[in-house]
Amino acid sequence: MVTSAMQAIDRLVSDGRLGAVVTIIDGPDIGSFAVIDGASGSREIGATWLDDPLMADVVALMAREESLAITHGDRRLFVDVVAPPPTMLIFGAGHVAQMLAPMAQSAGFRVVVSDARSDWITHERFPGIDGRVVGWPDRVLDLHPLDARTFIVLLSHDRRFEDPVFSAVRDAQVAYIGAMGSRRTHAGRLERLAAEGWTPEQLGAIHGPIGLDLSARTPAETAVSIMAEVILVRRSGG
Repeated sequence: MVTSAMQAIDRLVSDGRLGAVVTIIDGPDIGSFAVIDGASGSREIGATWLDDPLMADVVALMAREESLAITHGDRRLFVDVVAPPPTMLIFGAGHVAQMLAPMAQSAGFRVVVSDARSDWITHERFPGIDGRVVGWPDRVLDLHPLDARTFIVLLSHDRRFEDPVFSAVRDAQVAYIGAMGSRRTHAGRLERLAAEGWTPEQLGAIHGPIGLDLSARTPAETAVSIMAEVILVRRSGG
């Protein structure tokens, strides 16, 4: 049992999948555990005591990437969340992106920056990040498929960059999408997308103007406001 559990955990880690190990630390069946695959919601290693209400609590903790001891009935359990690094896709390699990329990487994100201008996507401007893609968003999205652990940051005011990304995320389940621009720009963006058939719920998922309102003025301050909003969304589970 222990060997199979370790194998299940190893599969989660090697495949870069979200999961959890749930162990009874007090009460009936103390020491018993279950391994949960967050992608499918299935039990890699099951347990009869892991009922639907408990599973819902575990899923909520996985969404927040929070390891925690919880009480369920007459049992005390520890939920140890196994979380691979989330991915941040930054579209637009300007000064804000230069400030944001290392912040995101320091916060545990896998960071990919893209721009159609090759002289903006250089090692000198973005040292040490996980990916630099020269090209239009279609190429980025081909290389990095979207999932529930993808955070999208749109820093370009160019609709040629925005529109393909919005088309890709409309029916996708991503963790976050934020777009740069003034309140007036964002209002126009929402009107345009609504005319294309976006629902109020889909429009409400777009964070714009991007970032928490910190009265930021400089690229570094703007990057801090974006990172703060991303962390808030990540830790609140959406």
